[in-house]
Amino acid sequence: MNAHDERPLAGARTAARLPAQDLDRARRFYAERLGLEPVDERPGGLLYRCSGVEFALYRSTGASPGTFTQMAFEVDDLGSVVAELRRRGVVFEEADTPGFRTTDGIAEIEGNYPTKGYRAERAAWFHDSEGNLLGVGEPVARA
Repeated sequence: MNAHDERPLAGARTAARLPAQDLDRARRFYAERLGLEPVDERPGGLLYRCSGVEFALYRSTGASPGTFTQMAFEVDDLGSVVAELRRRGVVFEEADTPGFRTTDGIAEIEGNYPTKGYRAERAAWFHDSEGNLLGVGEPVARA
């Protein structure tokens, strides 16, 4: 990269960072409820990897507002993933607002990013042990 590069972050890797007031509690939640184990850790942080993409939980004195999706997982079969997570004790959010409604925790969302090649998405949301709002989504193919 030269000093005049107009897109300095275009080649960067991205990774989510989620706050945790209690890392031990968060580690248990991610292991027991989501089936995820950290691939690495440091004082005050746990690093996870899913399909080559990383996210970290970090010790924080601040609390997440949990009012917006902070990170999402994209899956091939939302119904089976939601069923398994429920079996593990995950509680999914329900919503019934104009233009947005869940049925049994799952929303049908019209539209998707055109470059992804899908027409819509099915999605569900839940809070982790630290109040972070996480999503799970399944792209819906074009008809």
